[in-house]
Amino acid sequence: MKLKKVAYADLNARQKENFNFQKVSAVLAEYGFITFRLSDDWQGADFIALHISGKVLRVQLKSRLAFYRKYEGKELYVAFADGETWYLYPHDELLPKVLAATTIGATRSWQQHGGYSFKGLPKDLRDLLFPYRLTGDTKPMSE
Repeated sequence: MKLKKVAYADLNARQKENFNFQKVSAVLAEYGFITFRLSDDWQGADFIALHISGKVLRVQLKSRLAFYRKYEGKELYVAFADGETWYLYPHDELLPKVLAATTIGATRSWQQHGGYSFKGLPKDLRDLLFPYRLTGDTKPMSE
């Protein structure tokens, strides 16, 4: 069987979510995590990330930087990619910082719908997000 890479743009929404789950799982493996996909959003989480230390993270997978009132108080982490760079941030820890640094709290989206997602990663938020940046080339380490 000859394998051919797929074009992300050609995937449907569910296929993109599966694709992104596999990508972030590969990056998280380099940090000592294994991941378990959930069949439904359990307490807001799309998947569980279990660290070799025993720490358990409930993670919501997004296609871009996003915040939602419905995630508040649930101790969720949010994972998203900006190009080849992945971010994993604690929603409740970062939300007040982003609300203070931006005007999203005054938007119709936040006020009426309880959420806001950024179309791209704003330059002024890159420093704020830097501590949550994951790096990894997803290549297995040789023994």
